Amino acid sequence: MESMGKKKPRPRRSFTPEFKAEIVELCRRGDRSVGQLAKDFDLTETAVRLWVSQAEVDAGERDGLTSSERQELAALRRENRRLREDVEVLKRATAFFVKETR
Repeated sequence: MESMGKKKPRPRRSFTPEFKAEIVELCRRGDRSVGQLAKDFDLTETAVRLWVSQAEVDAGERDGLTSSERQELAALRRENRRLREDVEVLKRATAFFVKETR
């Protein structure tokens, strides 16, 4: 009885935008519940609900960041982090050369 009651976490999977759009469309039709769709396609209910919510934001039906805005924000944050690191390196180099010239 090593791991009674504990499930192994399932490996993280990625899905194509087309697959997500298909699942969202099936949810919107209303033939099956989110829970039933998740079960039928071996997905988590949370993932399906997030996809539906993001589709509503992208369609302008709900407030929030669209998918393209999220991608742009992530890219800007990466660039900002890289630039901060560059500035830090330049500060260290300046301090080193100031010490050497004295």
